[in-house]
Amino acid sequence: MKIDRLMGIVVYLLNNGRTSAQKLAEEFEVSPRTIMRDLESLDQAGIPIQSFYGVEGGYQIMDSFVLEKQVATSHEYDWILTALNGMASAYESKSLEQTLAKLKSFNHTEDTAVSMDLSVAREDGKINEQLRVLEDAIKKKCVVQFSYTNGHDEIKEIQAEPVCLQYKWYNWYLIGYYERYQDYCMFKLVRMDNLQATDIKNTKIHNLSDIKVRDNNENIVHIKLYGKAIVKAKCREYLNGHITQEFENGDFEFCFSVPEHETFWYGVILSLGNKVKIIEPQEMKKRIIKTCKEILMEYEE
Repeated sequence: MKIDRLMGIVVYLLNNGRTSAQKLAEEFEVSPRTIMRDLESLDQAGIPIQSFYGVEGGYQIMDSFVLEKQVATSHEYDWILTALNGMASAYESKSLEQTLAKLKSFNHTEDTAVSMDLSVAREDGKINEQLRVLEDAIKKKCVVQFSYTNGHDEIKEIQAEPVCLQYKWYNWYLIGYYERYQDYCMFKLVRMDNLQATDIKNTKIHNLSDIKVRDNNENIVHIKLYGKAIVKAKCREYLNGHITQEFENGDFEFCFSVPEHETFWYGVILSLGNKVKIIEPQEMKKRIIKTCKEILMEYEE
């Protein structure tokens, strides 16, 4: 929308100073002629735009101009910026960068006590491309299709209406409306292949506040284990649960809930060897025993 672009131009000039019309056109993905019209509109609205000619020419806002910023307190802006900086470290988005720049122009403090670095979420090139495809499909309200490997290593062809993207459990997920179940499901992006946006429009309007998501991949299991004192810190760090009982020698009981067929937590349990023992459920004890026997047989051959 034009009003958003006009606000963005004001913020950009406040943050970057004198800028050429060509640079502004590239930044906001419009033509230089459109930028010239926007600058004229800003000037007519009372924003003091100065123009400069020559090699270092361009446009800037007079130093005396101050953008009204009484939307929130300085401390509240710190928290907003912290959250947006964390999001920007995880997700590449032009719109997000412009929003961040806008808020930074309101608040220049750099003394926040908390910071967030989620850059691990954007390390995979394939995931980044999937995010771009899905974000575009969400904006256009178009169906996407992809091959999906579920937690049982079954490959299925999925066609779903994308609703939103979510980063949780150290992975990106798509929340989509799965017509096969007439329900909302979560799909892990790393399990997707051959992702494509289609020309098929969504069948309904999706209101995020009303959505109850069903995880299409996993059943949640509740596990209790007995652990030796030496691995207490590792259980807290990697299994995301809580200690329910501690003994005089430092050993402990630990409870946590996880997706049944997720690989990460199961690998952690195996890596801790005889330092931990699952107490319940019985099915999980049998699964551990079976896996250990299979490993032992493999190495005995």
